[in-house]
Amino acid sequence: MQTPDPTTEHHWLQQLVGDWQFVHECSMGPDQPSSKSTGTQSTRALGKFWTLGEMSVDSSEGSASHSIITLGFDPMRGKFVGTFVSSCMTYLWLYEGSLDEAGRVLTLDAEGPSFLGEGAMGQYQDIIEFVDADTYLFSSRIKQADGTWLSFMSGTFTRKA
Repeated sequence: MQTPDPTTEHHWLQQLVGDWQFVHECSMGPDQPSSKSTGTQSTRALGKFWTLGEMSVDSSEGSASHSIITLGFDPMRGKFVGTFVSSCMTYLWLYEGSLDEAGRVLTLDAEGPSFLGEGAMGQYQDIIEFVDADTYLFSSRIKQADGTWLSFMSGTFTRKA
């Protein structure tokens, strides 16, 4: 089997490779207090087609968590694909997403347990937006029953020198 050539989308993912530090703010609902967390992410390439990011987070409540995000692009589906797991949850998140027309914003769709209603599943989006080569924004939102999106987490990643 011959190895295919990387696509433009595979090259886009390589921007994530490196060591990052971040600050996040999260609120799990309009009547919930927001919390801040800081951490680091080390992202490496797995060949030409995948990235693997390992994240360590320290929250303002003093708890720590670790997570792993995998991202790639499936040319047959024409979609970005990936997974997310975290030490603070039991659910394996499966991503499918696409870039905006300008090639700056990657929107990753996923289904998972909804924090808006116990036992229900919800539609989520994680969004990665590159500001420049050394800065990107990461945000998460959930689709509400009325079809609108509720943003509950935002953060800024800066490349370590």
